[in-house]
Amino acid sequence: MERVSLAPGTVASVRGSVVDVQFEGQLPPIYSLLRAGPEGSIVIEVLAQRDARHVRGIALTPTQGLARGMPVTATGGPLEAPVGKGALSRMFDVFGRPIDRGPAVTDVTWRSVHRAPPPLARRSTRSEIFETGVKVIDVLAPLERGGKAGLFGGAGVGKTVLLTEMIHNMIGHEKGVSIFCGIGERCREGEDLYRTMKAAGVLPSMVMLFGQMNEPPGSRFRIGHAALTMAEYFRDDERRDVLLLIDNIFRFVQAGMEVSGLMGQMPSRLGYQPTLASEIADLEERISNTDSGAITSLQAVYVPADDFTDPAAVHIFSHLSASIVLSRKRASEGLYPAVDPLQSSSKMATPGIVGERHYRLAQEIRQTLAEYAGLKDIISMLGLEQLSPKDRKVVARARRLERFLTQPFFTTEKFSGLRGKLVPLADALDGCERILRDELGDVPESALYMIGAIGEVERSTAKPPPVSAKVGHAPAHAP
Repeated sequence: MERVSLAPGTVASVRGSVVDVQFEGQLPPIYSLLRAGPEGSIVIEVLAQRDARHVRGIALTPTQGLARGMPVTATGGPLEAPVGKGALSRMFDVFGRPIDRGPAVTDVTWRSVHRAPPPLARRSTRSEIFETGVKVIDVLAPLERGGKAGLFGGAGVGKTVLLTEMIHNMIGHEKGVSIFCGIGERCREGEDLYRTMKAAGVLPSMVMLFGQMNEPPGSRFRIGHAALTMAEYFRDDERRDVLLLIDNIFRFVQAGMEVSGLMGQMPSRLGYQPTLASEIADLEERISNTDSGAITSLQAVYVPADDFTDPAAVHIFSHLSASIVLSRKRASEGLYPAVDPLQSSSKMATPGIVGERHYRLAQEIRQTLAEYAGLKDIISMLGLEQLSPKDRKVVARARRLERFLTQPFFTTEKFSGLRGKLVPLADALDGCERILRDELGDVPESALYMIGAIGEVERSTAKPPPVSAKVGHAPAHAP
């Protein structure tokens, strides 16, 4: 968007974050920024031209002290984000200002956050698997390189923990750039993440942006676009693969709902904004795989009241290549990560992409777990003894699979006391196959809980050789 030189205006009205500004001459264009208050500290983004003399905007900063009649300066340009190598290892707010108490940013250029998605002609059609090192995800809902994956779940089921674990696992063996975007989440989480990443030594290939829950809705609504602008720079200009992590995409929808309500638009179903689908599409369609590089996105999605028919969850579902659903019931049983294997899915899980063996095993695992879910009512009423021998085998396999698909995380070591494990896909598939073939029928279920590869079970359950074997003679028998 080109900068236009405009005459100053005056504040006509202030209603919370909504500001009406009057101009005598030409009106500023949509999405351009206005500045008011001392030293232009109050920033307003124009969202509507009400008539020939008035525009209505949403404040991206608090509006305390703003009053009618105060002068307003039109910058003539849109909100911009800093892009370049100088942004690496730094933490920014929506305006591109460092918030990590570090020095001013150098070696960057500024770009508009409002950009069009790449044209279809530039998009790559190749499908590749993106390994995470988390067994249940790699086996049952594999992620796509250059795709979008959602971590769905209600409050407190482990979305942020799983997202943080994936950063830890991926940043070690990926040569690309990671961009973390915190939308409307707690300030404490951002500070914790910064310290964790710094301690792990991965900050040099990472950028963080935060629009937290204490900030105005306009700021939370635009932070996602700022993060995407940075991701697009590393993909298109540096030709590097980018891992974009968003926590939480539902808060982006919620910020849009607040902005829409403040602007006076009529709400649609359940109070959501009438432009819900197009706002999500504007953000999600910029995340793509092109001929120069790929932006692979992992998005935590808060599901209100665990209701997966909520319009926000439904619209986000439609853009994803993999949906990882976290279950409160599994979390209550101590099965972490609390991924629901029957509700989670991936468009990558086809024989042509993952291979015939992987596809067949995944289908067999789902079938076994589904049969077990169907038998749970009978077990709770009549007991396990009333099942047929065939059904008892199914239950034993399913319970072993459930425990094998748990995994200790690096990010929770200090809480659980268990050392984190990164499990290659080949080891995860081998373990599942051996459980399905009843090769571990004599191993107790508890031995499969919170382990990495299946080889750990054999080491832990191996019997020591008899004493006679060590000293080389037959054991003495008591008289």
